Amino acid sequence: MYVRKSLLMTAAMVTLSGVAFAAEVEVGPRPYYLIDRMPEGPLKTKLKACENTPLKRTAFSIGHRGAPMQFPEHTAESYRAAGRMGAGIIECDVTFTKDKELVCRHAQNDLATTTNILGSELADTCVTPFAAATADDKARAECRTSEITLAEFKSLTGKMDAADKTATTAEGFMDGTAGWRTDLYSAETGTLMTHAESIELFKTLGVKFTPELKSPSVEMPFEGFTQEMYAQKMIDEYKAAGIPASDVFAQSFNLDDVRYWIEHEPEFGKQAVYLDGRYDVEGFDYLNTDTFEPSMQDLADMGVNYIAPPMWMLVTTDGDDIVASPYAKSAKDAGLKIITWTLERSGPLATGGGWYYQSVKDTIDTDADTFTMLHALNEKVGIEGIFSDWPATVTYYASCMDLN
Repeated sequence: MYVRKSLLMTAAMVTLSGVAFAAEVEVGPRPYYLIDRMPEGPLKTKLKACENTPLKRTAFSIGHRGAPMQFPEHTAESYRAAGRMGAGIIECDVTFTKDKELVCRHAQNDLATTTNILGSELADTCVTPFAAATADDKARAECRTSEITLAEFKSLTGKMDAADKTATTAEGFMDGTAGWRTDLYSAETGTLMTHAESIELFKTLGVKFTPELKSPSVEMPFEGFTQEMYAQKMIDEYKAAGIPASDVFAQSFNLDDVRYWIEHEPEFGKQAVYLDGRYDVEGFDYLNTDTFEPSMQDLADMGVNYIAPPMWMLVTTDGDDIVASPYAKSAKDAGLKIITWTLERSGPLATGGGWYYQSVKDTIDTDADTFTMLHALNEKVGIEGIFSDWPATVTYYASCMDLN
């Protein structure tokens, strides 16, 4: 009987810090669904030829907040799903509580959309209490980790990141999950985690670590807690857990954080990742290297080795082909290694893929173009790895292409 690899689990041995872990990698049906929808051509032929080959865990596949296409982000359940899908690196976005403990949240002020706080006894801690939608205004709420203690944070339940801005009740506001996602895996529990707990879980999963130091919503210093103390505390938790610097890819959109690690924690600084958000800077043009400030060479001279822009900044089009952008070429010329984000975060791609595909939208018209984009980023740009909301797709591709 013919059984596709998607229905099997492949036991693979991976090594983390010299310790071998038995890891079961399973990708489910989605990669095959995407491949079946691709037009005939060399890429489809290559990917189909790998249907029954062993799958492997790979650092090319990075779990973006876990596997949040279907699991509540930054929860134990989401992280375990990413690990099972073969992600070789998993992300914990790091922020802090009122008592200055580090926890995994995408933003310090996202509790209203990522947890059940509005339906809990902690609703009165929100800096902006829930306000119902009116004819003139959308529903809104803002709730911060910095307003609650670690114990209070741990009492919450994670949910899919969403909000119904037309809601007239808090319950309705929390019930806004996009139709292409699901609440199937968050109906009962989404286990929130401290940063230290994520480290221990990732160790058991046999994966490496990419913590992102998030910009605080509060003014720093926060009750004596400075930005430098915050950046150092995150690194200290890896050192306390016995994790070697070579297994950690610390990230920040704040270049000063990256430079702090380079100067004060040079072993960790070697793999510190500058998340490039300059697309929001007036005058910046990813197609014009003269607008880059600092330049790619300036970044390299500062000791930055890794840069991570969104996918669209790395590519442009040449006719119907997706090719490397001037931004990507400039980074490569300066010797910078490139990581990018975020695959499978856009929903269905029939209308061009939205923000993440904006530079190549004229070539994107089907979900199968997930692989078209991924292949261009690998072959034309030469990325080191890619964040994904559903790591299975990247794992399948990386295994098929024999990427590390």
